[in-house]
Amino acid sequence: MPPRWPRKPSRRDPEFRKLDDRYTYAAHLSVFLCSGSGLVFFQQLYRADWPWLVPLLGWWALGLGIHSFWIFFVARYPVEAGFGELTPGAHENPTAAETDPSRAS
Repeated sequence: MPPRWPRKPSRRDPEFRKLDDRYTYAAHLSVFLCSGSGLVFFQQLYRADWPWLVPLLGWWALGLGIHSFWIFFVARYPVEAGFGELTPGAHENPTAAETDPSRAS
């Protein structure tokens, strides 16, 4: 279960974007590990000659390595101009003055 986020989630929020990128990386890693181990298991179980398995897993591991390098060393999450943090519940139930400019005082 994902953690509770204290404000409305947005890709413009640098903290949320960093967390989202790490969750995406974790999903990428888990799919690689499950698929790779499953393929190797069945190759060993059936004593199959799959010459494509090692290159497939090698290229996939290289892609995962690049993804790792990007997430942990390259990616920066600067605050965008105009980004304002929302307090919890600030986006819910706006008043009439907030939604209708003619009612603004």
